[in-house]
Amino acid sequence: MGTAHPFRGGLASYNERLIRQFQEEGHDAEIYTFTVQYPNFLFPGKTQFSEEPAPKDLKISRKVNSIKPSNWIKVGKEIRDLKPDILIFKYWLPFMGPCFGKIARIVKKNGHTKVITVLDNVIPHESRAGDKQFTKYFLKPIDAFVSMSKSVEHDLSTFDTEKPRDFNPHPLFDNFGPIIEKEKAKQLLALDPKYNYILFFGIIRDYKGLDLLLNAFSSMDRSALNLKLLVAGEYYANEEKYKNQIKVLGIEDDVIVVNKFIKDSEVGQYFCASDIIAQPYKSATQSGVTQIAYHFEIPILVTNVGGLPEMVPHEKVGYVTSQSPDDIATALTRFYKDSKEDAFKENIRIEKLKYTWDKLTSKILKLAENIKR
Repeated sequence: MGTAHPFRGGLASYNERLIRQFQEEGHDAEIYTFTVQYPNFLFPGKTQFSEEPAPKDLKISRKVNSIKPSNWIKVGKEIRDLKPDILIFKYWLPFMGPCFGKIARIVKKNGHTKVITVLDNVIPHESRAGDKQFTKYFLKPIDAFVSMSKSVEHDLSTFDTEKPRDFNPHPLFDNFGPIIEKEKAKQLLALDPKYNYILFFGIIRDYKGLDLLLNAFSSMDRSALNLKLLVAGEYYANEEKYKNQIKVLGIEDDVIVVNKFIKDSEVGQYFCASDIIAQPYKSATQSGVTQIAYHFEIPILVTNVGGLPEMVPHEKVGYVTSQSPDDIATALTRFYKDSKEDAFKENIRIEKLKYTWDKLTSKILKLAENIKR
């Protein structure tokens, strides 16, 4: 249960890829997704919906209204009566706690279904009133947990220390198409082929540290390194603040901003056109962007927050830095001056083998076996 087509974004991609893996292993699997995910007034983007066609190989049922308690009861009873062996919740936001928590309680009354959650976050990046209470309500009926980073596993211990759990890092996002030659990718995006490109990718929120990257980029010798910064993603933060920062720093000519949600079919073009991905986050648990970079074999820079360093071995597939713009600039400069791209790519090809989807499904099934009724 969670986000899936016709809704867009990393959560939908994750859930669809997970269920596809279960199907490939011979399981009967489907997704219950939303009729209403967020009320429009709570959603900061332009649209919640994907422009891509629905996946033809998956069964996706739009059943869940996140803000209608009578719907939670209806859906809970429907799944209770279906008696699936396992119900998996993808949990990322306390807002979903009441809805998911109520459904889980009803489903478990059948005495058969085991309820497991894959946790993106337990403590959200941007806190709101009621977060702790909503998450506590959700976690109470859950039988077992899968954390996608050690930092989330630690956060979970503040709510529960007894139920079965396991850790599994975010698997590879291998559903965005094949690797494209760099020059071809630049051509597809109408980028000048003579420049080198650093990529900041994904929904723009303040905690992701674009301001830190802009400060770092402004201090680099952009002319000598032949650099451009490519920012690709829709603003969920104050766009004017970043526009003004770019103007004050005097880097308008060297920063290319694509202010839109990047469709799945276009994701590979942005990654493959770039030399390195920069994720200068101020807080984090894990990131799907890192796993897209692994798939496309693009080096990565992350800051030393949350679970990001777990995914990026320093000086092997990229860099782990502090949040200091000077440190970020120094690492990016070294990347180009020391010609590290090929060596990092070679290491990525080895490192990415750790992040397969069958490892996640195996852990979910093992947890289910160990849940006692």
